[in-house]
Amino acid sequence: MIPLPKIVYEIDSKSYITDEVLTLNEALVVFVRSLIAFFTLLILARMLGKQQISQLTFFDYVLGITIGSIAATLSVDLSSRAWPHWIGLLTWAAAVYISQLISVHSKKADRYLAGKPAIVIMNGQIMEKTMRKLRYTTSDLLEELRRKDIFDLNRVGFAVLETNGQLSVLLKPQYQPVTPSDLKITPANGGLSNELIYNGLVIEENLAKAGVDRIWLEQQLRAQNINSTDEVYIASYDADSGSLYIDKFKDNLT
Repeated sequence: MIPLPKIVYEIDSKSYITDEVLTLNEALVVFVRSLIAFFTLLILARMLGKQQISQLTFFDYVLGITIGSIAATLSVDLSSRAWPHWIGLLTWAAAVYISQLISVHSKKADRYLAGKPAIVIMNGQIMEKTMRKLRYTTSDLLEELRRKDIFDLNRVGFAVLETNGQLSVLLKPQYQPVTPSDLKITPANGGLSNELIYNGLVIEENLAKAGVDRIWLEQQLRAQNINSTDEVYIASYDADSGSLYIDKFKDNLT
């Protein structure tokens, strides 16, 4: 009866080693499948194009969640083979791609898939029937108006609920901001600024694009008591307006 614990110990030891080997194998499988899912999603995302989250319709949002869910299952669901999930992922992505092509070439299909904008305020009057049809509440409307810094409904001429859920607002003429054309003023042309220094390093290519040289840059730095480009985190220059922005690593803020 004495050797029994030794036999049990040996059995437990072998079982532990087997479980450890299985755990390592599972981890390796998850790692490989995750890489497959990652690069598949990367390729599909490139193929399907780029959209900001705020530009996505509800249909696009649901499709994105579904494709992401399939990719997650492909990574960690070891109870099934990988290829059915991969085929499902490709099928959903292909369906999205085809629907995009159809939407581009057919206005009716685009309206059916993405919906169409709806006027919720017309000539200052709230369109209650339209809002009920869209299940869009007054609280939702007021919240979106506040996001646009509009707290008085009397200022609103038209409001359109876009297909992505965003609210486009046209103020009444008397409340619209004054533009330079209203004042008959011709503003100076705005341009893109060029980064002359980034992280202490001078970008010679951008100096040439901006029409300046290193001597001019060093003069500008000395005018602001900067002795070396190593002190500068970033410096950008707008050649059209002649504006030079400089930010140092050490900001003397109190």
